[in-house]
Amino acid sequence: MAGLTAIERDGFIQILGFLSEADLRGLCDTVTNRMIAVANAKEAREAILAYSQDAEELLKRKKVHRDVIFKYLAAQNVVVPPTSEKSQLVKATLQLWRSGKASRPAIEEKEDNSNVNVSDYLTLGKAFCQWFFQALNSQNPAKDQPPEPWGPQHFWENACLKLQSTMQAEQLDEFQGAELVSLRLLAMAREERLLFNPNLEPHGLKCVASPHGLVVVAVAGTIHKECFFMGIFEQVFGLIRSPFDNKNWKIKSLHLKIRHCDTLRGENLSSPALTCNSSQLQLYGQ
Repeated sequence: MAGLTAIERDGFIQILGFLSEADLRGLCDTVTNRMIAVANAKEAREAILAYSQDAEELLKRKKVHRDVIFKYLAAQNVVVPPTSEKSQLVKATLQLWRSGKASRPAIEEKEDNSNVNVSDYLTLGKAFCQWFFQALNSQNPAKDQPPEPWGPQHFWENACLKLQSTMQAEQLDEFQGAELVSLRLLAMAREERLLFNPNLEPHGLKCVASPHGLVVVAVAGTIHKECFFMGIFEQVFGLIRSPFDNKNWKIKSLHLKIRHCDTLRGENLSSPALTCNSSQLQLYGQ
């Protein structure tokens, strides 16, 4: 019985930390063939780690949901598209562990789940921004890399983009529909050669959930064109989970505000902060 390696064990400690107690108990029953009785979530985790012999097999268990692996990879700064299949996430996780670059858990056991919803949304928001801006920037010929998949499939059919810019003159444009929204964003990267550098630190990223199922992600950052600094941006996304696949999120709305460097006075240009607060973002979701 070889069991899990130290790196795999550390990874599963973090992954299992995302599971509910009910899912942990169910997974424990599967792994131990119901031969081990556990009294709480901590004992369930310990039994799962002790009796699991193969990392890939454990990752593929039904109770180890797709979104749980996605959250783990996001916490490890591994960028994967939010639409990735579970098999792709399993492969990315195994590659991370084999590389030896995975970070160890700061705290092995976490019994207090009172903040789980907040941390889940922050994890989702950070992972989404990493994927979105990497995919968009890859369309820029200056990146000199194969462009990642881009198109209307990432947006709801009735998606809306509001573009507020001071790049040439103060103007506000609105684009309706997945096709037009996708094409306008694509043009910013491909034709206008803009590169977006999001600030994913706490003062540059906020995430809230509305009572209606919309998750609002707001991020600030800088905009560049080749070697030139062009300005800063704030972008607010409205994300809605697919009713056909509740692990898949698509973009419903975007509000992109771009401010040219000539209009900026006395601001931190290297690490822009959001000007909107959580209460304002809650209103955005109504």
